[in-house]
Amino acid sequence: MAGFGCGAAETYISLVMARKSDSSYCAEQVRTHDGDRYLCGLFAPEPRRRALFALYAFNIEVARIREAVSEPLLGHIRLQWWREAILGIYEGSSRDHPVVRALADAIERFDLSRTYFDRLIEARGFDLDDSPPENLPALKRYVEETSANLILLALEALEVREGRTFWAGRHVGVAWALTGLLRAVPSHARAKRLYLPADLMEKEGVRKADLFELKPSAGLAAVARTLAGEAREHLAQARALSRHVPRQAVPALLPAALAEAYLRRMERRGFNLFDPRLGLSKPGRQLRLAWAAFRNRY
Repeated sequence: MAGFGCGAAETYISLVMARKSDSSYCAEQVRTHDGDRYLCGLFAPEPRRRALFALYAFNIEVARIREAVSEPLLGHIRLQWWREAILGIYEGSSRDHPVVRALADAIERFDLSRTYFDRLIEARGFDLDDSPPENLPALKRYVEETSANLILLALEALEVREGRTFWAGRHVGVAWALTGLLRAVPSHARAKRLYLPADLMEKEGVRKADLFELKPSAGLAAVARTLAGEAREHLAQARALSRHVPRQAVPALLPAALAEAYLRRMERRGFNLFDPRLGLSKPGRQLRLAWAAFRNRY
């Protein structure tokens, strides 16, 4: 730091320490609340890993709004807070929040696109409505605007902006979100929330009351099988583009490797979404991800 006065040096050190503190906060939030993405992010080099954890911590903040508020209006107020926080970053100011400060650093360092943030926040408004999506296309629009846009931001943080890689990212985002929503059916049912398409539920004779009482059924298994098939189709489309995907993009796409494993577990359990054996152990997830990353696969 030659040429720095004592005051300038102290300011610089304070800024570095603040960034480390914000990054540590984001990493801990992701490790605690989104363990799968945390494991995937570990395969990215610094400082890109810090940017990924900032993005994933932001996603946790907006994804958990519904369960943190007592009524939809309060949820919309929180979403507006995040809209204004993102706008402020792009206009040169940052709110006093560790995730916002970490995002500001990532946005400045990697020139992340504001459009993806705006679309993701807007789509999260759907979470505040307790009505299920009307049909599969409606559900896919929701996951494209949330999960897929998050992966596109992650790819930008990894300094990958090639079109075919972005298409692979979109497909991985849809597959990962559909898989995650199937895995979350028990927790959503306990909270009296539904993300399964209404038309599929009606077609298969799935009663909301039974679902909320955590009762498995042949109809629910049929709905799960349909959504799992859709997720697998998107995984196949993402992998068809793999030869065009650079190695540095893989950490953003690694959730595909876990989605495949979760879907296989569901199939082996007859798509009983309430079966407690649908999860994967942490060592199993780590090994699966390490093997995929080593082979430059997802």
